[in-house]
Amino acid sequence: MIDLTATDKRATVQIADEVISAIAGTAALEVEGVAGMAGNISGDIAEALGMSQSAISHQLRSLKQSKLVKYRRDGKAVLYSLADAHVRTMVDQGMEHILE
Repeated sequence: MIDLTATDKRATVQIADEVISAIAGTAALEVEGVAGMAGNISGDIAEALGMSQSAISHQLRSLKQSKLVKYRRDGKAVLYSLADAHVRTMVDQGMEHILE
């Protein structure tokens, strides 16, 4: 186990809180829709979930800031996907826990 100073522990807890809050934001986007995305344009995500473009953009911005979602540009389009397999695992385990 890593031995952290009290300051490091507080910083780590704060980051964990931010990540958990962002994952909750993912749930607000209907987890299955966002968690399954692999290179989707925000307008396509909004349409698939029946939400407004501005609501999706707000959630995606929060998820990017928490490093849960990444994006890349393809010409004028911005494509979004989950940041990595760890994020997918966290979302899947959260859903599994809820459904138990």
